[in-house]
Amino acid sequence: MKNIVILGATGSIGDSTLSVVDLHPDKFNIFALSAHTNWQKMQALCEKYHPKFVVMTEEKSANKLQQSLTQSQASNCAVLSGEEALCGLAAHAETDFVMAAIVGAAGMASSLAAAKAGKRIMLANKESLVLAGDLFMQAVRDNNAELIPVDSEHSAIFQCLQNGQTGLSKIQLTASGGPFLHTPIEQLKTITPNEACAHPNWSMGRKISVDSATMMNKGLEVIEAHYLFNLPAENIEVVIHPQSIVHSSVYYQDGSTLSQLGNPDMRTVIAYALSYPDRMTSGVAPLDLAGNSPLEFYTPDLDKFACLRLAFEALKQGGSAMGTLNAANEVAVEHFLNNKIGFLEIAKIVERTLNTVQHTYITSLEAIVTNDKIARETAQRIINA
Repeated sequence: MKNIVILGATGSIGDSTLSVVDLHPDKFNIFALSAHTNWQKMQALCEKYHPKFVVMTEEKSANKLQQSLTQSQASNCAVLSGEEALCGLAAHAETDFVMAAIVGAAGMASSLAAAKAGKRIMLANKESLVLAGDLFMQAVRDNNAELIPVDSEHSAIFQCLQNGQTGLSKIQLTASGGPFLHTPIEQLKTITPNEACAHPNWSMGRKISVDSATMMNKGLEVIEAHYLFNLPAENIEVVIHPQSIVHSSVYYQDGSTLSQLGNPDMRTVIAYALSYPDRMTSGVAPLDLAGNSPLEFYTPDLDKFACLRLAFEALKQGGSAMGTLNAANEVAVEHFLNNKIGFLEIAKIVERTLNTVQHTYITSLEAIVTNDKIARETAQRIINA
């Protein structure tokens, strides 16, 4: 029986993880859960799974959850709050596996804590590698942690590379192209948040849905792939594949290409991360290639999807540039979702922030936090100008 900690339990990855765990009650125990503010949903999870610990990163939400659980007497779990509590549970002696699914930079510290504690990290928080890739991978190596990617694309590459990287020439990440694949760039000026969040294939939170629409999400995945598979930007490629059936491919020097295929459902990669190196039931229907529409592939338009171009540029620049990219994007997306800037302004704000913030080489977690703060303040000033 493995003790599971789900960081970001009330989001879509949390939902999918719990769905897989439900199929295997003899193998997994929900040891701890975390969320930011959704204490009502967390209460329902506490009453169903009876975790030993719960963390609400917002103190007010933790207090509301504690009061509600006390009144219902349905669960006697300990309710904690704050980032320090998150890190403590990620590194807890009784924790076996950590699902790192907190969105954005907020998930970095707890993911790093799990790495330093030598846990199996099921990484759905790509920002941990975007911001702290060198430090994170060093912590994984130094502490014999297991790092299993949960992004569908990186899981696909991870699966294809199980026999090693001998003869590998490049990896190719697939991208759905989001809801605006065939929308002319001039029409993107008037796109609303709800339109940007209407992803054709995946059910995701609003922030990551906007990132998919701008293709920043794919750009962050390129950076993540660089660290996971120790490859330079020149050996990482992106191809648009609207059907989201081929999740990614690896190319070899002898002309061979290996791809991982499956229905677009995160439960597949979550089940693989939980059961690795074995496989187990995920609840996902098997792929019916004959019953699917034809599979299409396109080269991404880097003028239309400028965020993808900026991510490649930040990766090639290295150092703090990737953290600056992520911070500026988080600020810009938040303003877009609040109807304060237009859709096309997101990439412009990110680019101006990258060109403004001084580049540094990252040597500590403190340096990452400082750069993140400076980049956010810079992006905010650009928006306010």
